[in-house]
Amino acid sequence: MPILLTFLAILALVVLVAYVKLDTFISFILVAIGLGIATGMDVTAIGKSIQTGIGGTLGDLILIIGFGAMLGKLVAESGAAQRITDALINVFGEKYLQWGLALAGFIIGIPLFYNAGFIIVVPLIFSIAASTKLPILYVGMPMLTALSVAHGYLPPHPSPAAIATQLKADVGQTLLYGIIVAIPAIAIAGPIFGRTLKKYKPQIDGNLFVIKAIPKEKQPSLAISLLVALMPVFLLTFTSFIKKFFPDNQLIKLISEPYIGMLLSLLLAMYLLGIRQGENIKTVSKQLEEAFKSSAVILLIIAGAGALKQILKDSGTSDFIGLQLQGLAINPLILGWAMAGVLRICVGSATIAGLTAVGILAPLIQHQTGIKPELMVLSIGAGSLMFSHLNDGGFWLFKEYFNLSIKDTLKTWTVMETIVSVVGLVGVLILNLFV
Repeated sequence: MPILLTFLAILALVVLVAYVKLDTFISFILVAIGLGIATGMDVTAIGKSIQTGIGGTLGDLILIIGFGAMLGKLVAESGAAQRITDALINVFGEKYLQWGLALAGFIIGIPLFYNAGFIIVVPLIFSIAASTKLPILYVGMPMLTALSVAHGYLPPHPSPAAIATQLKADVGQTLLYGIIVAIPAIAIAGPIFGRTLKKYKPQIDGNLFVIKAIPKEKQPSLAISLLVALMPVFLLTFTSFIKKFFPDNQLIKLISEPYIGMLLSLLLAMYLLGIRQGENIKTVSKQLEEAFKSSAVILLIIAGAGALKQILKDSGTSDFIGLQLQGLAINPLILGWAMAGVLRICVGSATIAGLTAVGILAPLIQHQTGIKPELMVLSIGAGSLMFSHLNDGGFWLFKEYFNLSIKDTLKTWTVMETIVSVVGLVGVLILNLFV
């Protein structure tokens, strides 16, 4: 019975989000309440579970995501993203242009949320394609693949950060393993798959999507741009490593907290990309305020998923499902990937798919002593990118920006996302043999 009720709850969530088009946060709360009542929970207990789930899930996650959004805003507005892209194009040249763009997309994608990163890189892709006379998808796919991989695999992006929090995974290790797995995924789905897309030559309106270009003399230097963009990677991975050698050092303990790493990265960006570039603190603060507003919707989705997860836990449903799944002769990494993939296909949102999957699988994962939670984060993250199609906002962003038919979008964007997902799983399974 608990498995049937969980299935019906997920089905209700899919219907509300994908077909009724009801707000995702409200959908999560309604499904959580319905599941609580169906499993026999007291009404007061349902309310407490929802409050506990929201508070426990957000916790320091609201700081990580909020600081990440602010950092990304400064990287975009200052021209640092533009500086990084231009420099890598010059280094790699036209012959290896795709690889340079993939690397640029990955570096830009670390601090920038997916939608913001998409808006930033698309005009760059248009201008590069126009100047080199190369097909637009051949140029664009490597950058967009890198953005997608960062979105699905790497903290401080919302979904992997939230999944890591729920599984009590080390964020720094998750980031490090994620970068290792991301390299082959980006290479295969980006430059290699991108070479097959030269035949697609959509007519692009170059004036349709224009961002404010920052003159080169007003852009931060390449060294500063790279330093700020990669600072979260350095702090999160370095402190994750060094704290093992100084377990009682209070300063290292403090700095190794993910939200502190993001805060330090943000403060550095405020100075180097804002004040040092001639902006006053009031202008920089306004940019940060706008950035945090943009992350509010994502935080509500995560909060709603936390409420549903807590109902599953407090009603005993998760424990029951965990016990049943323990009897399955299937690797938990594959199971997590598959469940997230099915939810992604049904719901469309990678964030919803990943958070719903981890809510269901958490008890099973906690009883698996042979599986590192950091790898479980990555397998679920990879699954959440599977087969993006008509119910995914990213699908329509790509279709409209690149002026493709639905058929051609399925043959390009959807195939790319599926490659990223499958290669990600393979990478996680291989990494599991060595860590």
